[in-house]
Amino acid sequence: MWNKRLNILGCSLLSLLMVPEVFAHGVAHQDQGFLSSASGVHFAPYMYLGAKHMVTGYDHLLYLAGVVFFLGKLRDITLFVSLFALGHSITLLLGVLTSVHINPFIIDAIIGLSVSYKALENLAAIRFFDPKIMVFTFGLAHGFGLSSKLQYLSLSNDGLVTNMLAFNLGVEVGQVLALVLLYLGFTWLRRQPDFHSHARGVNLLLFAAGLTLFGMQTVGYFLS
Repeated sequence: MWNKRLNILGCSLLSLLMVPEVFAHGVAHQDQGFLSSASGVHFAPYMYLGAKHMVTGYDHLLYLAGVVFFLGKLRDITLFVSLFALGHSITLLLGVLTSVHINPFIIDAIIGLSVSYKALENLAAIRFFDPKIMVFTFGLAHGFGLSSKLQYLSLSNDGLVTNMLAFNLGVEVGQVLALVLLYLGFTWLRRQPDFHSHARGVNLLLFAAGLTLFGMQTVGYFLS
């Protein structure tokens, strides 16, 4: 039964990765139109779009799933997620407000590797640095991934700082909502028989999904 569920989960992840509209840190076309034309402060819409980006950004969710997979205490989850959010916020705001730019294919390839790295860390296959340092570092990469997409939209400078703070606040709100679901799901999973066997299967799927994302972005870089 579990093998069948893991197969379904794996197929779903791969199918999701193949959908162009949600191609890592993508911004929906209707949202691009609003972001490109908006001028002045739009706190609530930007906050909504930040939350929407988080709950539909599968690369964020895959990485966070790996981060909290073995964390059973809320104190630990809060610490790790706060480190990720700090790194993400720094580069998101820095990238948009100072126009520091990194090729989106390169940064999204790194984000794919972050998912695979975390899965391998969970499988006790590698551990280069303290996990807290890695989570903060990969948070920086994820923030740059989003800022690189927003920079292509030529956002108006009128109200930009307030709008980006609202967007970032929305990202954190969306992250909390996603984490609640992940926490409930993994708490249930930890209570199941043969949890460690299931944990291996889930993390192998995370590794494969991250590697697929890395490969797709690398190909995109050389073809662009």
